[in-house]
Amino acid sequence: MSDFFKQVEVLRWDDHRYYHQSRINQSLHLISALSFLLAYALLFIDPAAAGIVGWLVGMVTRQSGHIFFEPRCYDLVNQATDAHKESIKVGYNMRRKAILIGIWLALPALLFLSPSLFGLIEPGHGSSGLVHDTGLMWLALGAGGLTLRTVHLFFLRGPRCGLAWAYKILSDPFHNVVIYWRSPLALLRGQRLDPMAPTAHQAKV
Repeated sequence: MSDFFKQVEVLRWDDHRYYHQSRINQSLHLISALSFLLAYALLFIDPAAAGIVGWLVGMVTRQSGHIFFEPRCYDLVNQATDAHKESIKVGYNMRRKAILIGIWLALPALLFLSPSLFGLIEPGHGSSGLVHDTGLMWLALGAGGLTLRTVHLFFLRGPRCGLAWAYKILSDPFHNVVIYWRSPLALLRGQRLDPMAPTAHQAKV
Protein backbone atom coordinates (compact mmCIF):
# COMPACT_ATOMS: atom_id res chain seq x y z
CA MET A 1 0.00 0.00 0.00
CA SER A 2 2.90 2.37 0.65
CA ASP A 3 4.02 2.02 -2.99
CA PHE A 4 0.46 2.69 -4.15
CA PHE A 5 0.15 5.96 -2.21
CA LYS A 6 3.67 6.96 -3.21
CA GLN A 7 2.58 6.64 -6.84
CA VAL A 8 -0.53 8.72 -6.11
CA GLU A 9 1.70 11.45 -4.64
CA VAL A 10 3.98 11.39 -7.68
CA LEU A 11 0.94 11.75 -9.97
CA ARG A 12 -0.34 14.63 -7.87
CA TRP A 13 3.00 16.41 -7.84
CA ASP A 14 3.51 16.01 -11.60
CA ASP A 15 -0.01 17.30 -12.22
CA HIS A 16 0.59 20.31 -9.98
CA ARG A 17 4.01 21.30 -11.27
CA TYR A 18 3.25 20.73 -14.97
CA TYR A 19 -0.33 22.00 -15.21
CA HIS A 20 -1.09 24.29 -12.26
CA GLN A 21 1.45 27.09 -12.27
CA SER A 22 -1.11 29.87 -12.84
CA ARG A 23 -2.66 31.32 -9.69
CA ILE A 24 -5.85 31.98 -11.69
CA ASN A 25 -5.97 28.33 -12.68
CA GLN A 26 -5.37 27.29 -9.08
CA SER A 27 -8.18 29.58 -7.89
CA LEU A 28 -10.55 28.15 -10.49
CA HIS A 29 -9.54 24.67 -9.34
CA LEU A 30 -10.52 25.67 -5.81
CA ILE A 31 -14.00 26.63 -7.05
CA SER A 32 -14.12 23.42 -9.06
CA ALA A 33 -13.10 21.33 -6.06
CA LEU A 34 -15.80 22.86 -3.84
CA SER A 35 -18.43 22.24 -6.52
CA PHE A 36 -17.31 18.62 -6.91
CA LEU A 37 -17.60 18.13 -3.15
CA LEU A 38 -21.16 19.42 -3.44
CA ALA A 39 -21.73 17.02 -6.35
CA TYR A 40 -20.43 14.13 -4.23
CA ALA A 41 -23.03 14.98 -1.58
CA LEU A 42 -25.77 15.30 -4.21
CA LEU A 43 -25.02 11.79 -5.48
CA PHE A 44 -26.93 10.45 -2.47
CA ILE A 45 -29.82 12.91 -2.87
CA ASP A 46 -30.23 13.76 -6.56
CA PRO A 47 -27.79 12.07 -8.98
CA ALA A 48 -29.00 14.18 -11.93
CA ALA A 49 -28.25 17.39 -10.01
CA ALA A 50 -24.82 15.95 -9.14
CA GLY A 51 -24.10 15.50 -12.85
CA ILE A 52 -25.19 19.05 -13.66
CA VAL A 53 -23.17 20.65 -10.85
CA GLY A 54 -20.14 18.48 -11.59
CA TRP A 55 -20.05 19.35 -15.28
CA LEU A 56 -21.49 22.87 -15.51
CA VAL A 57 -19.55 24.24 -12.53
CA GLY A 58 -16.81 21.76 -11.67
CA MET A 59 -15.60 20.85 -15.15
CA VAL A 60 -16.18 24.27 -16.75
CA THR A 61 -14.12 26.13 -14.14
CA ARG A 62 -11.44 23.43 -14.08
CA GLN A 63 -10.94 23.19 -17.83
CA SER A 64 -11.26 26.96 -18.35
CA GLY A 65 -8.29 27.39 -16.05
CA HIS A 66 -6.23 24.99 -18.14
CA ILE A 67 -7.30 26.33 -21.53
CA PHE A 68 -7.20 30.09 -20.93
CA PHE A 69 -4.77 30.77 -18.10
CA GLU A 70 -2.16 28.03 -17.88
CA PRO A 71 1.10 28.79 -19.74
CA ARG A 72 1.44 26.63 -22.87
CA CYS A 73 4.88 27.85 -23.94
CA TYR A 74 8.22 26.30 -22.95
CA ASP A 75 8.17 25.41 -19.25
CA LEU A 76 11.31 26.98 -17.79
CA VAL A 77 10.61 25.66 -14.30
CA ASN A 78 10.46 22.02 -15.38
CA GLN A 79 12.67 22.38 -18.48
CA ALA A 80 10.00 20.80 -20.70
CA THR A 81 8.07 21.70 -23.81
CA ASP A 82 4.28 21.68 -23.83
CA ALA A 83 4.35 18.89 -26.41
CA HIS A 84 6.52 16.76 -24.13
CA LYS A 85 4.21 17.30 -21.15
CA GLU A 86 1.17 16.44 -23.26
CA SER A 87 2.79 13.26 -24.56
CA ILE A 88 3.60 11.92 -21.08
CA LYS A 89 0.33 13.02 -19.44
CA VAL A 90 -1.05 10.04 -17.51
CA GLY A 91 -4.67 11.13 -17.52
CA TYR A 92 -6.56 13.24 -20.05
CA ASN A 93 -4.28 15.49 -22.09
CA MET A 94 -5.75 18.36 -24.11
CA ARG A 95 -6.56 16.17 -27.12
CA ARG A 96 -8.41 13.60 -25.00
CA LYS A 97 -10.15 16.40 -23.09
CA ALA A 98 -11.33 17.93 -26.37
CA ILE A 99 -12.98 14.63 -27.32
CA LEU A 100 -14.59 14.33 -23.87
CA ILE A 101 -15.86 17.92 -24.00
CA GLY A 102 -17.23 17.34 -27.49
CA ILE A 103 -19.27 14.37 -26.23
CA TRP A 104 -20.41 16.41 -23.22
CA LEU A 105 -21.72 19.19 -25.47
CA ALA A 106 -23.31 16.74 -27.89
CA LEU A 107 -25.37 14.85 -25.28
CA PRO A 108 -27.95 17.62 -24.55
CA ALA A 109 -28.40 18.19 -28.30
CA LEU A 110 -28.87 14.46 -28.82
CA LEU A 111 -31.46 14.29 -26.05
CA PHE A 112 -33.25 17.33 -27.49
CA LEU A 113 -33.49 15.63 -30.89
CA SER A 114 -34.45 12.25 -29.39
CA PRO A 115 -35.66 12.48 -25.75
CA SER A 116 -35.79 8.66 -25.57
CA LEU A 117 -32.23 8.43 -26.93
CA PHE A 118 -33.54 6.34 -29.80
CA GLY A 119 -35.53 4.10 -27.47
CA LEU A 120 -32.73 3.44 -24.98
CA ILE A 121 -34.24 5.38 -22.04
CA GLU A 122 -37.63 6.41 -20.71
CA PRO A 123 -37.73 10.15 -21.53
CA GLY A 124 -38.64 12.75 -18.96
CA HIS A 125 -41.50 15.20 -19.51
CA GLY A 126 -40.95 18.78 -20.62
CA SER A 127 -37.90 20.94 -20.11
CA SER A 128 -37.39 19.72 -16.53
CA GLY A 129 -37.30 16.15 -17.80
CA LEU A 130 -34.72 17.10 -20.41
CA VAL A 131 -32.53 18.76 -17.77
CA HIS A 132 -32.89 15.73 -15.49
CA ASP A 133 -31.96 13.28 -18.24
CA THR A 134 -29.04 15.47 -19.30
CA GLY A 135 -27.71 15.45 -15.75
CA LEU A 136 -27.89 11.66 -15.62
CA MET A 137 -26.18 11.35 -19.00
CA TRP A 138 -23.41 13.71 -17.90
CA LEU A 139 -22.99 11.69 -14.72
CA ALA A 140 -22.70 8.51 -16.79
CA LEU A 141 -20.19 10.24 -19.08
CA GLY A 142 -18.01 11.17 -16.10
CA ALA A 143 -18.12 7.66 -14.69
CA GLY A 144 -17.49 6.16 -18.11
CA GLY A 145 -14.57 8.48 -18.82
CA LEU A 146 -12.96 7.59 -15.50
CA THR A 147 -13.49 3.86 -16.01
CA LEU A 148 -12.27 3.75 -19.61
CA ARG A 149 -9.04 5.64 -18.90
CA THR A 150 -8.39 3.53 -15.80
CA VAL A 151 -8.75 0.30 -17.78
CA HIS A 152 -6.66 1.79 -20.60
CA LEU A 153 -3.88 2.52 -18.10
CA PHE A 154 -4.06 -1.10 -16.90
CA PHE A 155 -2.73 -2.12 -20.32
CA LEU A 156 -0.39 0.84 -20.83
CA ARG A 157 1.28 1.07 -17.41
CA GLY A 158 -0.15 -1.68 -15.23
CA PRO A 159 -3.10 -2.04 -12.83
CA ARG A 160 -1.43 -0.15 -9.97
CA CYS A 161 -0.90 2.93 -12.13
CA GLY A 162 -4.49 2.80 -13.36
CA LEU A 163 -5.92 2.46 -9.86
CA ALA A 164 -3.56 5.15 -8.53
CA TRP A 165 -4.76 7.56 -11.22
CA ALA A 166 -8.43 6.75 -10.52
CA TYR A 167 -7.89 7.28 -6.79
CA LYS A 168 -6.15 10.58 -7.51
CA ILE A 169 -9.01 11.82 -9.69
CA LEU A 170 -11.69 10.88 -7.15
CA SER A 171 -9.77 12.44 -4.24
CA ASP A 172 -8.63 15.55 -6.17
CA PRO A 173 -11.50 17.74 -4.86
CA PHE A 174 -10.35 17.17 -1.27
CA HIS A 175 -6.68 17.57 -2.16
CA ASN A 176 -7.25 20.70 -4.28
CA VAL A 177 -9.00 22.48 -1.42
CA VAL A 178 -6.02 21.73 0.84
CA ILE A 179 -3.33 22.96 -1.56
CA TYR A 180 -5.15 25.80 -3.38
CA TRP A 181 -7.18 27.58 -0.71
CA ARG A 182 -4.46 30.25 -0.44
CA SER A 183 -4.26 30.79 -4.21
CA PRO A 184 -6.97 33.53 -4.40
CA LEU A 185 -5.09 35.47 -1.69
CA ALA A 186 -1.84 35.15 -3.62
CA LEU A 187 -3.64 36.32 -6.76
CA LEU A 188 -5.01 39.37 -4.93
CA ARG A 189 -1.42 40.22 -3.94
CA GLY A 190 -0.57 40.31 -7.66
CA GLN A 191 1.16 36.94 -7.90
CA ARG A 192 0.14 35.54 -11.29
CA LEU A 193 2.33 32.42 -11.21
CA ASP A 194 3.18 30.06 -8.38
CA PRO A 195 6.92 30.56 -7.61
CA MET A 196 7.85 26.91 -8.04
CA ALA A 197 11.51 26.00 -7.55
CA PRO A 198 13.08 23.40 -9.91
CA THR A 199 15.12 21.93 -7.06
CA ALA A 200 11.97 21.31 -5.03
CA HIS A 201 10.43 19.52 -7.99
CA GLN A 202 13.42 17.30 -8.46
CA ALA A 203 13.49 16.47 -4.76
CA LYS A 204 9.80 15.55 -4.80
CA VAL A 205 9.99 13.37 -7.88
